[in-house]
Amino acid sequence: MASRTVTIASASGLHARPAKLFVREAARLGVPVRIRAGDGKAVPASSMLGVLSLGAVHGTEVTLESDAPGADDALDALAALLSRDLDAEEALDA
Repeated sequence: MASRTVTIASASGLHARPAKLFVREAARLGVPVRIRAGDGKAVPASSMLGVLSLGAVHGTEVTLESDAPGADDALDALAALLSRDLDAEEALDA
């Protein structure tokens, strides 16, 4: 199973807008990916409620996992997204 561990960079963590962007990208990629915080239960990365239930704040280390075809590319893309401060990028776009 392919996996990536990444630290949440967004100032508000994986909440509100950053979670929405992450879930939308996970669904768009079309590869089933699961995400978990620490040793917690893994949830589907394409589930908004699941992602919000992680309670991942700025600095939380999360693990992305998938054993589906195309997993490596999908995990790389999602890890790159989480390693950016999506809150700061929103401020720059305004």
